Amino acid sequence: MKTILLIEDNPGIRENTAEILEMVGYNVQTAENGKIGVEKSLINKPDLVICDVMMPILDGYGVLQIFNTNPKLCCVPFIFLTAKTDRNDFRKGMDLGADDYITKPFEESELLSAIDSRLKRVSHLKANNEASELTISNNVSEKSSKKGNLQRILSERKIHAVQKKQYVYLEGDDSVRLFYVKSGQVKTIRANADGKEFITGIYNAGDFLGYTALLEGCDYMDSAVALVNSELIYIPKTEFQQLLLSDHEVSELFVKLLACQLEQREQQLLLMAYNSLRRRVADTLLRMQNLDSAKAIQLSRDDLAAMVGTATESLIRTLSEFKQDGLIEMSTSGGIQILHPDKLRRAHW
Repeated sequence: MKTILLIEDNPGIRENTAEILEMVGYNVQTAENGKIGVEKSLINKPDLVICDVMMPILDGYGVLQIFNTNPKLCCVPFIFLTAKTDRNDFRKGMDLGADDYITKPFEESELLSAIDSRLKRVSHLKANNEASELTISNNVSEKSSKKGNLQRILSERKIHAVQKKQYVYLEGDDSVRLFYVKSGQVKTIRANADGKEFITGIYNAGDFLGYTALLEGCDYMDSAVALVNSELIYIPKTEFQQLLLSDHEVSELFVKLLACQLEQREQQLLLMAYNSLRRRVADTLLRMQNLDSAKAIQLSRDDLAAMVGTATESLIRTLSEFKQDGLIEMSTSGGIQILHPDKLRRAHW
């Protein structure tokens, strides 16, 4: 039987919610404030926490910070239950590492579904723990010869599910953590005054993002959005900084990543400044195929246009020309497969 800790200062909500959870078979512990909730967790570690935000003595944000810094509690799924619906409050909770954020009043089915989803994910991760550690080891070993400390941190951190089109962070947000893409795909974007987006990077499984702002000590300079359902690992800023100072190999890794990123940005700007639209589209397709040559390119036309730096209509027209020339193939689902990379690379425009 799974144990759920419910931290809620309102007696009515606490009792009613506990009764609902007990009726569906959960063992429920309750606490009327954050301090008591933390104390109970240290005595009997729960399988999941449901926590109000605004409480006396210790609020929900404080509870989550304690959970994040305690090795015994850091991997416990954490769901905020609150009447606060302001975007900044939501962002603060998610930035601290909350797994979900349910607003009051809520439907019973909504709460139960969120609990079931988080517990199933934890169960799945435990069952595949050895495979997950092997995957992390393989990904990191490609980037660093000394993977011990970095591998340990990644294996100890909680895996966060990020849904398609969900923002990971927003331009201007405080840079509070480094992100590791365990699975899926994330794009980073910047927008001009008219709201037109330009994609600054595509990150796949095994990639890190957010490190530029951390290294420069500034706010995030772009926004990050999941292109598909993804899994990310969050590494707090302080932990990342300590790792850079203590591990020469890791610091060297991120210097190389930063240099590579700058080089790619320069090449992207040069392509946009001096090459024709057909050349820019061709080079972008070839660059995307190099990320995973075994799969078709699955970016939406809007996202691909944002990478090229052109209007979606112009991109679609160019892709149609490539298809007529027999250089690419487009599936009904929108995927793009390059049929003749060498011809596309050597073609004169």
